[in-house]
Amino acid sequence: MSERTVITFGTFDVFHVGHIRVLQRAAALGDRLVVGVSADALNIAKKGRPPVYTQDERMEIASLRVVDEVFVEESLEQKRDYIVEHGADVLVMGDDWAGKFDWVSDVCEVVYLPRTPSVSTTGIIEHIASLGS
Repeated sequence: MSERTVITFGTFDVFHVGHIRVLQRAAALGDRLVVGVSADALNIAKKGRPPVYTQDERMEIASLRVVDEVFVEESLEQKRDYIVEHGADVLVMGDDWAGKFDWVSDVCEVVYLPRTPSVSTTGIIEHIASLGS
């Protein structure tokens, strides 16, 4: 029986319990977890601001027990290429992306996991910023 590879993508900025839980649940769907960490430039293009932590700092999620491999995601349009390149059998995304990656279901299974309630990186950043006001 061959190894089942799971791939997921994210910014993983201001790392929190929601990140831990999604990575644990993704890892439980296979034998090997590969994580694409969004490049700083990609985050600026997506969100209009740089992440709080640098790309290199965010890549340190590779040290987590459930993560087997980490790479830099340079472009959202290259998801299919990343999936094929890493031999992924399953793509895992948060359910806030539900339906948006069904177009890769011809190369792998697509699973949308529920987000951890009341935890979001944006919410945490906004809360911290409001403390200084």
